[in-house]
Amino acid sequence: MKPTFAAAPGPAATRHTEPTEANIRELVYAFYERVRSDATLGPVFEQTLAGRWDVHLPKMCTFWASLVLGAKQYRGNVQQAHQPLPGLEPRHFSHWLYLFLDTVESRYEPAAAIRFMEPALRIAQSLQLSRFGWDYAIPAEQRALLERIAPPKRDPQAHAAEHAAAGKRGEPFPAKIIGRSSNED
Repeated sequence: MKPTFAAAPGPAATRHTEPTEANIRELVYAFYERVRSDATLGPVFEQTLAGRWDVHLPKMCTFWASLVLGAKQYRGNVQQAHQPLPGLEPRHFSHWLYLFLDTVESRYEPAAAIRFMEPALRIAQSLQLSRFGWDYAIPAEQRALLERIAPPKRDPQAHAAEHAAAGKRGEPFPAKIIGRSSNED
């Protein structure tokens, strides 16, 4: 499936329930319009992409379609593309994520939005660890964004303690299995 992207559309009227090539294109163009006009991110992107936005934006459409739709058309190295960018700081990543997640949330219903948000956060964290070193701590505002869209799973130790306190034997299983348990004898 090769994505095809038409001219840039205007703002979203309704929130989409499923990503498609067309609404991914709308998202990408709307997001990068915000980036270009943003006081923090605009200059960073403009120094690298000045005169090349018409090449970059379709590439980003293909990238997100590959991630979200499984189109597998994107050919590139995300780490390599971001390494030569001078002046990138953790605040740029945090602000990029905020703008991206805000744009996604305004255009997609939660079940569809999560399909963009989780990879965006994983990629941002990977880029930061690569750029700033493996001992780099992901900023609190980014962890808060992740928890907002994907609340942390139950603490396994607390789950095991609840399991033991209830008098259950063996290892706790995270989901109820249909049928009789060994405790129903």
